[in-house]
Amino acid sequence: MKVTLISIPVLDQEKALKFYTDKLGFIKKKDEPLGGGNRWLTLVSKEWQDGPELLLEPAPVHFEPSKVFQNALKEAGIPWTQFDVDNVESEYERLKDLGVEFNIKPTKMGNVKYAILNDTCGNFIQLVQTL
Repeated sequence: MKVTLISIPVLDQEKALKFYTDKLGFIKKKDEPLGGGNRWLTLVSKEWQDGPELLLEPAPVHFEPSKVFQNALKEAGIPWTQFDVDNVESEYERLKDLGVEFNIKPTKMGNVKYAILNDTCGNFIQLVQTL
């Protein structure tokens, strides 16, 4: 068994696509219309193009429990998911220069350093570097 797809709820697929590609550097892999203005929209990491796909899921728009859960996580300051990076400090500076907002600056905790950013689509995302 292996993970091939991870879903992240987004309030606006087009806005999320721009953020995750232009700011975070992911690459669009699939973009299939599903009807009703929805798309099967997946991204992959530039560094791992054969790795798991990230589905930009419009669930909060169509499924109230998803929206409630997404809002509860954000209100509590809990990230939806995490992305590993080689150097949190350099990613933080690069993304900050691109206008990305962080609610937690690079912070060391045990054997990791992490930062938490706002994806502008309803989620906090944690960046993690193993030290």
